[in-house]
Amino acid sequence: MKKIRAAVVGYGNIGKYAVEALEAAEDFEIAGIVRRNGAADKPAELAPYPVVKDITELENVDVAILATPTRSCEEYAKKILPLGINTVDSFDIHTSILDYRAALMPVCKANNAVSIIAAGWDPGSDSIVRTLMQSLAPKGLSYTNFGPGMSMGHSVCVRSKEGVKNALSMTIPKGEGIHRRMVYVELEEGASLEEVTAAIKADPYFASDETHVFAVESVDAVRDMGHGVNLVRKGVSGKTQNQRLEFNMSINNPALTGQVLVNVARASMHQQPGCYTMIEVPVIDMLPGDRESLISHLV
Repeated sequence: MKKIRAAVVGYGNIGKYAVEALEAAEDFEIAGIVRRNGAADKPAELAPYPVVKDITELENVDVAILATPTRSCEEYAKKILPLGINTVDSFDIHTSILDYRAALMPVCKANNAVSIIAAGWDPGSDSIVRTLMQSLAPKGLSYTNFGPGMSMGHSVCVRSKEGVKNALSMTIPKGEGIHRRMVYVELEEGASLEEVTAAIKADPYFASDETHVFAVESVDAVRDMGHGVNLVRKGVSGKTQNQRLEFNMSINNPALTGQVLVNVARASMHQQPGCYTMIEVPVIDMLPGDRESLISHLV
């Protein structure tokens, strides 16, 4: 069996877990890791792999896992797709997904490549569950309740603000899809909590949610990567009322994101050129193994 050669672009929390998921997948081999500093200060766990500053320094890459901040995903994808390398990412700004998809679609088709975007657990695997629930009860209401837990995208957003040394954004569910954001920041010397708070609340990541910002001496002292979700749909199947569907999970946030990225990296090898979200990709393509065996086992 020819293994899929994957490169991991970025080596923060998601990148580390993506490497672990690749190491556990028998149908993949790691082509290398792309980091801003290249092989400088190369972590011991990456000793078996090439670590470079640019993906063009790696050989025979089939797919690039973009373990980068959401707001840099498009920039990286537009550089990598023209090389004929598929890309996958966990872009997580829900309101911008359609625009992002539209921006990458012509790039993918022009370069005979595939990009699967917004492929974390929400958006991502939760999107598939929401789609299934809506198909089972076409008329009704769905609620997505996150947490309590750490939001990686929101935390990265806060760390980008001037005056912030480190940050943790916790998502607290209030019910019926409404959330509270509890943000804990380590401030740079001389930074104003009031100015930092204003910048956070004005950002699209936070603008629609109740947000509270607190200064702490150490973010690491309060960090917990656990997270979770409760998905509920109450609606109508055919003409039958009061159908209630529910899905729950409690997870390590970056570990699940890393696993989903590896799953869709595998699926990208089966798609026609273009840009896709997870609800557009056959779920069976995310699993290793031959289709007949999977059907026999899962159906």
